Amino acid sequence: MIEALCDRFGIGGRVRSAALEAYARTAALSYEPQRRVQIDVLAAFLEEGLAESDLTATFGYGYDDAARARYESLLARVLGTQRALARISIVSGTHAIVAAISACTPPGRTLLAISGPPYDTLRNAICDAPHALTREGIGYREIPLAGDGGIDLAAVTRTLGELRDATVFIQRSRGYAPRRSLSVAECERAIATVKRAAPNADVLVDNCYGELVEEREPSDADLLMGSLIKNLGGSIAPAGAYVAGRADLVERVAARIYAPGLSDRVGPTLGFGRALFQGLFLAPLIVEQSLRGLDFIAALFEALGYDVDPKCGEARTDIVQAIALGSSESLQRFAGGLQAAMPLNARFRPEPGEVPGYADPVLMSSGAFITGATIELSCDAPVRPPFEVYVQGGVTVAHAYLGALFAARACEQ
Repeated sequence: MIEALCDRFGIGGRVRSAALEAYARTAALSYEPQRRVQIDVLAAFLEEGLAESDLTATFGYGYDDAARARYESLLARVLGTQRALARISIVSGTHAIVAAISACTPPGRTLLAISGPPYDTLRNAICDAPHALTREGIGYREIPLAGDGGIDLAAVTRTLGELRDATVFIQRSRGYAPRRSLSVAECERAIATVKRAAPNADVLVDNCYGELVEEREPSDADLLMGSLIKNLGGSIAPAGAYVAGRADLVERVAARIYAPGLSDRVGPTLGFGRALFQGLFLAPLIVEQSLRGLDFIAALFEALGYDVDPKCGEARTDIVQAIALGSSESLQRFAGGLQAAMPLNARFRPEPGEVPGYADPVLMSSGAFITGATIELSCDAPVRPPFEVYVQGGVTVAHAYLGALFAARACEQ
């Protein structure tokens, strides 16, 4: 396939040679965990026992919405949690996370982030924006990651001993920061450490970009939060986000998002239930395609002399690939090259711009059919040292190959 793409789109020279080398490296890689996830999701659908009538839409308040109720039951089954709240009216992962933090962290309690600073827009919502959570009476502390990039469990134990009352936050994915992503096993060890040090502390895990990448989810957490238009949406879900975990905490979040007494009994699916179900049905396959594409991208840019994380063939815990490009000019070339391979807006040229919640200008490349659905091929790059670009997704491996080839060719010019 690589030779055919290079021939069709005029890719030659050093990039073609590196691409052939990268393709050879990735050819022997196994994605057995994703195949087992596909089986688990199939089993969840069969255990749920859906009927066509469960796709029925409601409008207005959304009372007795069968699609909503059955989708949330199915999602809880897939994630291994007691209960899930999944709504198209929760517009993003950040919306879900802030609602969960707010519901679980009353004034006087401290939010303790144990995986270093949260990603820019979330930290802004917690600390800096108008009406930020810290302005509503909650405390906030961070524990930096350890030298190996993992959670500093000793510091977690020590800090929880100093706090009278805490809600603990873990971010699985690197987001758009020069840190590695955390595995489910690392999250589980951190959760166990928290529960030993502070049994009453609630642990909230930002699961975004990590769903279905490993064979299990961090369901030991009290709450998981994430987006429905990334991994779980299978590139079909039109909008939405979720909170899943302990039933009582999900109830608390529902009351916060809607109203006490209404809880999860309102919120119409507006006819999009079919897309949510179908997206989740396809999601394991789409995640596998994404991981295959990201391994190729890592191998290609490493062959061209760039530092990449993770490297081709290393265990992946999310759908984000970091590439250290070294300069703002290289970021611009990379984003422009990737944009030229997009199914939409391929003739646009990305320019750095202000993005709400980011202190630095951000370069983005995206031609997604669903805006913000980064399971579709895209990249983001805050224009700041160390000038890393973060590539996400890829619905088909062929599209990821083409985007990588165009980006590499642009960087070599």
